[in-house]
Amino acid sequence: MFGSALLGLIMMPLVWGQPYPIPPTCYSKVLAMGREITQRAAEIKRDYDTRRCTAHFPDLYIDMHNACVMSTMGSYLSMLSGLRERRCGYTRKVQSLRAMVSQLYIITGQKCHGELVFTYDDCAVLASRSG
Repeated sequence: MFGSALLGLIMMPLVWGQPYPIPPTCYSKVLAMGREITQRAAEIKRDYDTRRCTAHFPDLYIDMHNACVMSTMGSYLSMLSGLRERRCGYTRKVQSLRAMVSQLYIITGQKCHGELVFTYDDCAVLASRSG
């Protein structure tokens, strides 16, 4: 009786899944971050508090399979940093987006360097897919 109860307790985590979350791979992490950044960049262009000063920004589309994504993120970071003189550069949404783009830039360039494979190098695709 005690042995079957103990066996049931041991087997329960296996039935329910892992007892601890499985960490994402570097590849899945940058894909998820790229999607979220693309969405947040579109939101700050529509947001009442930030649309006036971000209207001139190009639409941002992050495609982690395109080698041009690094230069695109670098340019966008530069534009976000240029908002510091303006009132909207200090909003929580802009600060959060700047931090996320910077984090993805570092992760892609340094942490996941050997794990990512850029399947094409076409900067025009990033510009045409945005929006």
